[in-house]
Parts: sequence; C-alpha cells; structure tokens
Amino acid sequence: MKKRQQINYAIGTTGLHLRWLPLTPERWSDFEKLFGERGACGGCWCMLWRLKRSDFERQKGEGNRRAMKSIVASGPAPGILGFIDQQPVAWCSVAPRETFSALQRSRILEKVDDQPVWSISCFFVRKDHRGKGVSTCMAAAAVEFVRASGGSLVEAYPVEPKKGRTAPAFAWTGLASAFRKAGFTECARRSETRPVMRRRIT
Repeated sequence: MKKRQQINYAIGTTGLHLRWLPLTPERWSDFEKLFGERGACGGCWCMLWRLKRSDFERQKGEGNRRAMKSIVASGPAPGILGFIDQQPVAWCSVAPRETFSALQRSRILEKVDDQPVWSISCFFVRKDHRGKGVSTCMAAAAVEFVRASGGSLVEAYPVEPKKGRTAPAFAWTGLASAFRKAGFTECARRSETRPVMRRRIT
C-alpha cells in the first residue's frame, strides 16, 4: 500500500504536484492544521455525514473535533490528506457507504443498487489552492485509496450548478466536472443539480 500512497498527481499547468496519504493517528496534526480553528466549515470537522443532524448540531465545534479524532484513532482511515511541498492542502472523506449514516437517510442520494460501494462524501481544499484542479486530483487519489483498501466501486455525490460558478461553501461534495475529469460517470440523478457518479476499479 505504501507505493500507492506515494502517487503524485500533476495539477493543471501550475507545475505543482500533490501527494496523498491516509489520515492515520500520526497525521492528525496535519488534519488539524488544514481544518484550522473553525474545523473547516462552521465546526464541522467532517462529521456531518456521520451523525444524525441533531447530534451534529449539538456537538458542533469541539465535540465534532473529538468525535473525528476518535474515529481516526480507532481506524481504519476515514479519508485521505493531500500534500504539496510537505504541507497539507486538501482533504477527501472516503469510506464504505455504510459509514455515512446521513446517506442512508437521504432520498436524493439513496442507494442506486445493492452493489458494495465506497463513498466520497466531501472535500476541503485550503483557500489558496482552490481553483487549481486539486479536487480532481483528490478524487483520483481516492480511487487509488479504495483500490489499495480492496474496494472495487467508488461513488460520489457532487453538485452540478445550472449556470455559473458555485461558491465553495455549497460545493463541499465536489463538482460534477471534477469527477468527470477523474473518470467518474453519472449513474443516477434524482435532483436537477445533484447527480450520483461512479467509477469502477479494474
């Protein structure tokens, strides 16, 4: 698995290269550094998909931070970190679909079929690296992570805006265009702006 963890992804025409690694206990400080005092967005700490909404709101902030730290400590890794020049610049939450209880309750994002899938539930990219293709690279890296973990099918739930750009605050599940570039194809759409996309690992 170590070899796959070291894969580099060229980002656009910037000349930057991104390296990914699973979020394990020894990389918790990198995760905290990337997410900052606000826990990425409003005290989320990437717990929204993993909890009932009432529980998420009740423990927003420090409670969510402790909850995520406990998940990381107990393993397996709940996602991957992206690094550029040894600095954490991106996060991708990817794990078996049943890990995310909120997905099980979503009408729009309900199961397409009974195939076992891994779900990419969200991204967080450092502000100064947005708009450079980092999400596409992280989606491709997530596929490699799933491959190394023994999975064969990866699913994502991006936003596809009707027109214009989408503010980062509303695109934390990624953009459909980024997933297409990473080899994903649409397999269902129950909302005009929310396709379900998949990539099979061969």
